[in-house]
Amino acid sequence: QVQVVESGGGLVQAGDSLRLSCAASEDTGTRYAMGWFRQAPGTEREFVAAITWDGRRTYYADSIRGRFTISREDDKNTVYLQMNSLKPVDTAVYFCAIRAFGPDADYDRAVGYDYWGQGTQVTVSS
Repeated sequence: QVQVVESGGGLVQAGDSLRLSCAASEDTGTRYAMGWFRQAPGTEREFVAAITWDGRRTYYADSIRGRFTISREDDKNTVYLQMNSLKPVDTAVYFCAIRAFGPDADYDRAVGYDYWGQGTQVTVSS
């Protein structure tokens, strides 16, 4: 069982930046595709960004494209989500997920991810 741990959330003002980190607890020697999702109160969990196991492809939700960047650092078994120009609508709990067994497709679907973190709160004030 791979444990997923997010960090880096916090309270910021509109226009500020944050960088979220996501670390897998075990260095299995296998690189996985990883994704970020978010969930605001009263809403469904929504896709934010994803990166393939080799880092060659990234995917973004339209709502954050151009403001957020996903990247990975495999020697640290870590994926990052750099969030710039934050808006109040970005306020949510952000979840990191690992796709260990899913197909190389549909990265925006939560159902394809196998391991999830507990989430980290991001709050953007106006």
